[in-house]
Amino acid sequence: MIPSLLRQTIRKLARAPMFTAVAVATLALGIGANTAIFSLVHGILLTPLPFPEPDRLVSVWYRAPGLDFEQVNQAPALHYTIEDESRSFERVGMWTSERVSITGLEEPEEVRAVRVTEGTFPTLGIQPFLGRRFSPQDDSPGGPATVVLGYGFWLSRFAGDPQVLGNTLRVDGTNREIIGVMPKGVDFMDYDPSIYLPFQFDRAELFVGNFSFRGVGRLAPGTTPEQAEAELSRLLPLAVETYPGGLTLGMLEEAELAPLLRPLRNDVVGDIGEVLWILLGTVGMVLLIACANVANLFLVRVEGREREVAVRTAMGASRGQVTREFLTESLTLGLAGGVAGVGMAWGGLQVLRALGPSGLPRLDEVTLNTPVLLFTLGVSLAAGLLFGLVPALRQGGLNLVNALKEGGRGGSAGRERHRARHALVVGQVALALVLLVGSGLMVRSFQALRAVDPGFSGPQEVLTVRLSIPSAEVEDPWETGQTLQLIHQRLRQIPGVTSVGTGTSVPMDGWNSADPIFVEGFPVPEGQLPPIRRFEFVGEDYLETLRIPLVAGRPLEWSDATELRPVVMISENLAREYWDSPTQALGKRISTGLEAGNWREIVGVVGNVRDQGLSQDPPEQVYWPGMVKSLYEGLQEDSVFVRRSMVFAIRSPRTGTPELLRDVREAVWAVNPNLPLGNTRTLTEVMRQSTNRTSFTLVMLAMAAGVALLLGTIGIYGVVAYTVSQRTREIGIRMAMGALEGEVARMVLRQGMALAGGGILLGLVGAIGLTRLMEALLFGISALDPVTFGAVSGMLALVALLATWLPARRASRTDPAEAIRYE
Repeated sequence: MIPSLLRQTIRKLARAPMFTAVAVATLALGIGANTAIFSLVHGILLTPLPFPEPDRLVSVWYRAPGLDFEQVNQAPALHYTIEDESRSFERVGMWTSERVSITGLEEPEEVRAVRVTEGTFPTLGIQPFLGRRFSPQDDSPGGPATVVLGYGFWLSRFAGDPQVLGNTLRVDGTNREIIGVMPKGVDFMDYDPSIYLPFQFDRAELFVGNFSFRGVGRLAPGTTPEQAEAELSRLLPLAVETYPGGLTLGMLEEAELAPLLRPLRNDVVGDIGEVLWILLGTVGMVLLIACANVANLFLVRVEGREREVAVRTAMGASRGQVTREFLTESLTLGLAGGVAGVGMAWGGLQVLRALGPSGLPRLDEVTLNTPVLLFTLGVSLAAGLLFGLVPALRQGGLNLVNALKEGGRGGSAGRERHRARHALVVGQVALALVLLVGSGLMVRSFQALRAVDPGFSGPQEVLTVRLSIPSAEVEDPWETGQTLQLIHQRLRQIPGVTSVGTGTSVPMDGWNSADPIFVEGFPVPEGQLPPIRRFEFVGEDYLETLRIPLVAGRPLEWSDATELRPVVMISENLAREYWDSPTQALGKRISTGLEAGNWREIVGVVGNVRDQGLSQDPPEQVYWPGMVKSLYEGLQEDSVFVRRSMVFAIRSPRTGTPELLRDVREAVWAVNPNLPLGNTRTLTEVMRQSTNRTSFTLVMLAMAAGVALLLGTIGIYGVVAYTVSQRTREIGIRMAMGALEGEVARMVLRQGMALAGGGILLGLVGAIGLTRLMEALLFGISALDPVTFGAVSGMLALVALLATWLPARRASRTDPAEAIRYE
């Protein structure tokens, strides 16, 4: 029976190709969007991490509310205390990501490396594809120089050679033995490193401090994160006692340092989860609008078959048989829309992978797998039932006698006939307005971000290149500084280059270094922690190249570094924190410690830079010369500290061309052919990363809102046009009795605008409630921004007016004689 009914349904749909094509295409838009977004939700948020028993894995952080720090990284001394004394963890590990130089293969190359303690791989449950993991000997000071390759790096650089074990790889000038290859599909917290290296900490030199690393732990069976946090709190005094010389117990108590454990998946996914759930709800609204549109089409189709249904009912067909026939037709359309939607979703995901937005973690794990296809099947069936029930219920209330009597098209349809279609259109307009308001808020946020002064200018003309000089390549710090200066001079000589600046980072590139400072004349009470400020090491022309304004004093020069002058620059907000004006800060002194000879004179005050992104306030910064002397970072007196990894910012109108990059490469290799160029990108590309999440959300919401607006416009036009066609005879009689064209047009316009007005009012109520969920995604505007609400309402009203105007114009030109003879 079912196959027969299905064949009959397919034949009926085939006899109405236009209706079928429009219905399937409309559903495909809604179902395809839901499938694509759910595949992101499933792959990024719902799929467990690729480690054994991932629910037992936690990230080990700390919070320090006494210093206004919501989260603080792991410190080596605390890590080893946990490793030795904790009973709440089965294993713990510590890791960090860095950039290293690879030489000796082809051209020198800079790659991402992850440095780990020997317990990190066992904690995660990772077994190598080839070879072995790091042993305690590999991770001991003075241990063998070893390296584990990432799977992708092994394929690309060693052609997947299984005999690679035992070979040598030169990393940062040191020959390391390859002892293993990581398995495929393990990208280590979404960092996708090329190689892994051991830490080799000397415990005798550790102290409680240096919170610069990432901690991970596997909870013991039956242990809750709350129990583990309580134990780690009890271990803090033991860590201070075991590793003295750093922060005291009093300082930790003042900072209110406390453990913070959270599921490891949260760190991998980040804050993209909120965005994806909002987008899934958004495309769900698009699907509802699509279903409303198809339901309206279905109602029109069903009303054209009322006489046929009445005849069949009079001949003995039951209500259930008629309803089953309608639902079979709607479910068939829903499944067809689902199949087409899967194709659209697949194409959308291919485009997304090609674009590779950096704000989306685990993108390689996003596929149209079985759970996603089952979700699509469920959505397709639900959509078919949803828009199929409307005409089925409509026919359930059919008056058999009236239906048999109504043979013509010219009779004016009663209000009850149009009520369902009108309700559907009002719902479409309301949902479209909610989506348009959400999209409008993101547009306004994006505009607010772009209007923010980042503290520098002309990023499109700046090429940034990171160079690292490992000590194994150039050991002497003086020679390292001279090499950096020589590279600077060579780059400056490239045709078209107007200036070159060097620094440990450029704004918004994600590099971060911060340490405590002391300010002369502002003593820190005994036992209290000094304020922590962001540090940056820069060379000559850094400010000029990035066009960061100099507010007072002078910029740092190469001679400040080569002559080891005790000078610094500070940011304007740091100057105003201690003194009334930037000029008053000149000549004052700051220090990283209270030892004699460690004071540095402030010679310049620099404009504030939004170094952590356009949406973040500018941090207070200290700018140091590229080489400094004496007791900084635990160096012995009269020793020299030099930053070996520096970013060269190159300003040129040729930025973005392959020729400039080739000239830069030749200039660097003319000084040292073993130095790889890393992270070559324009400053505009660096800036774009700070708005990646906003841009991604904006594009997705704008696409959903655009589809919703299109479907809503079609819905209004379709209902008004159909109503006009049903009222052709009535309109003809009105005009025959003296009604003017303008009066007829206004009558039709009133009907269309009444539907639109009802939808807009309902949509405003919904938008006021739902857009509050977007507050965390917005910048510089309120979730109840009146400009956005007013502009969207006005635009939707204008679109509705245009959609209504066409059928109104057609109605006003009705020929009364033809209309009266319409039937």
